[in-house]
Amino acid sequence: YVYRDCTSVANNLTNWLINSEKATGESMADKAQEGIPVIDFGPFLDGSQVDKQAVADQMRQASRDWGFFYLANCGMPADRLADTFAASKNFFALPVDEKNQVAWQSAESNRGYVGIKRERLDPSRPGDLKEAFNLAPEQPQDVHKNLWPAGPPAFESAMTNFLDECIRTADRVLEAFALALEQPSDFFVDAHNQHHHTLRLLHYPPLPEGFEPHDGESRAGAHTDYGSITLLFQDDVGGLEVRTRSGEWIRAKPIPGTVVVNTGDLMHRWTNHVFCSTPHRVNVAPEHRHRDRYSIAFFCHPNKDAEITCIDSCTAAENPRRYGPITAGQHLHEKLTNTYGA
Repeated sequence: YVYRDCTSVANNLTNWLINSEKATGESMADKAQEGIPVIDFGPFLDGSQVDKQAVADQMRQASRDWGFFYLANCGMPADRLADTFAASKNFFALPVDEKNQVAWQSAESNRGYVGIKRERLDPSRPGDLKEAFNLAPEQPQDVHKNLWPAGPPAFESAMTNFLDECIRTADRVLEAFALALEQPSDFFVDAHNQHHHTLRLLHYPPLPEGFEPHDGESRAGAHTDYGSITLLFQDDVGGLEVRTRSGEWIRAKPIPGTVVVNTGDLMHRWTNHVFCSTPHRVNVAPEHRHRDRYSIAFFCHPNKDAEITCIDSCTAAENPRRYGPITAGQHLHEKLTNTYGA
């Protein structure tokens, strides 16, 4: 298991993340006007209470109107992100037989390698033209452990370090959501403190010359995410598309220095439809159909025994309580079973 070009890949991605554009200023404002909002998270991390409230209000508006936003200055170190992309690229370059030695086995574990077309995010369409590797924060009492490929420990250490950064970032986002919804600052963080999250490395291979999709094939079919929030880190190839309220699909183009944040099905339910869970998909842009695409998604999910009930501040006479309670673990298992089969 050899890291053939980690340094060059990391350097190239770091340069793109840091130097292509600043994550503040006029360029970010211009992109915000194109559709999906761009929110500067710096004032929430370092500002006054007034600053924090202003950021939280922007996040509430974006989550209500779009269910998606770009978050600039989220605190994720660019070099750590670049190292993780490099390790991901080298894992997917392994022979299929080696990757299958750590293959995904069950919805209960939800860890390991998922081969091309194994997953079908849109059940009405063929399998997705991508491969993935799932892992999760490990706890001593966990029955299921991460499945690490054979070889030197560089891959494992890169992923465990990145997991820690993702948890820190997600907790800050959840604190902002609590403020936006008039809840105690630890309301969501405490419901996620067992870290039942999933980190997913994704590789979308280039499409061969003359490729024509059959029966609606795509890189990732239209779907919503299952949990509370998702952090998505993209390379410069892009391909993510988001469906607007009017039913139009628009591109969520990569913006250096940002992470894409979206609210999932459980947050939609938790907030009594105040926050959206917006359908999205991955298609290949014509100019990039012959390029590999890599992305990294961190799916935040509440503690499995957490009871999800509609938040009081999200109910009103015109928006009465829509759902009864459900545990987060029950919800996730149902969704995974629908995606992969029993």
